[in-house]
Amino acid sequence: MKIAIIGYSGSGKSTLAAGLGTAFQADVLHFDRVQFLPGWESRKQEDKEKITKEFLDTHDSWVIDGNYSKLFYERRMREADIIIMLLFNRFSCLWRVIRRYIKFRGRTRPDMGEGCNEKLDREFIKWVLHGQRTKQARKRYDQIYLQYKEKSIIVRNQRQLDECLRKLKLSAATDTFLG
Repeated sequence: MKIAIIGYSGSGKSTLAAGLGTAFQADVLHFDRVQFLPGWESRKQEDKEKITKEFLDTHDSWVIDGNYSKLFYERRMREADIIIMLLFNRFSCLWRVIRRYIKFRGRTRPDMGEGCNEKLDREFIKWVLHGQRTKQARKRYDQIYLQYKEKSIIVRNQRQLDECLRKLKLSAATDTFLG
């Protein structure tokens, strides 16, 4: 099984990826971990591409969380058996980011590289509320859905996410996709 998880910051991509990785016994690639070196320093683009390409080339089953359109985006969408789009509203995402910050304040989340302690600043709050919600981003999600409708799942709230996770875990246990 290959699962691509995309969507807005704070929507739960990394948490979902970890859960599905366990359920499907698949390796998980968190793009935030690929992006950053300790201390939130960004990796060089060629290093990120090398890590991503190697992961895609060497895994028959995977879960990848994150948008990062410059990291084999089309290939990931094409090869994925399931594409999950977490498109929560901006205030739900902000609330989830605040809860995450409280939980991991001063520590590194499991899906981040060592030394990238959880932070919450004005710039990130602006990103969660406005920056990531451009017409271009919405158009990209719409295009993915139209192109891959048969394998795409749009999740807009926690209730839908819980139901999606339940169905996917059931399908992993029975070795069938319940769509």
